[in-house]
Amino acid sequence: MSEAYLIALGSNRRHGVYGGPRGVVLAAMEELSALGTVRVRSAVIDSAPIGPARRIFANAVAVLESDLSPPALLRALKLLEREFGRRRGRAWGDRVLDLDIVLWSGGVWNARDLRIPHPGLVERAFVLDPATAIVPEWRDPDTGLSLRQLQARLTRPRPLLREPAWSGR
Repeated sequence: MSEAYLIALGSNRRHGVYGGPRGVVLAAMEELSALGTVRVRSAVIDSAPIGPARRIFANAVAVLESDLSPPALLRALKLLEREFGRRRGRAWGDRVLDLDIVLWSGGVWNARDLRIPHPGLVERAFVLDPATAIVPEWRDPDTGLSLRQLQARLTRPRPLLREPAWSGR
């Protein structure tokens, strides 16, 4: 039985064949079709580096329908990353390709090496912005909120903190 997955794609390093990060992400979107049927793709956006990464990232998301189980899909995504030249290194560093399972039509998956929904989903505009553009109604099974609601919470203006009135003492 086919499952639907929301896959996040990111790159901030050049590839010898595909060029800059945007080209890497577009090529990786094409390669996802080897793992199932890509139903919809977001636009590729630029986002600021996080952690020790120093280069601007290209990010996108895609909805993939696949017969693979979550662990089997994770293995296939990690193999695809290696085929694009990703090497093990420090977390949050520069990378040719990063692929993550963000959501799954089966709901929640909790294992040592895979958590769905992705633990960083609710705080990552570089995932929520493109995801909201293509599947705004999809829901985070942990919070019950739609991607549109999560994105609105992340981007809504925060009230200014007010200093307590001076008592004049």
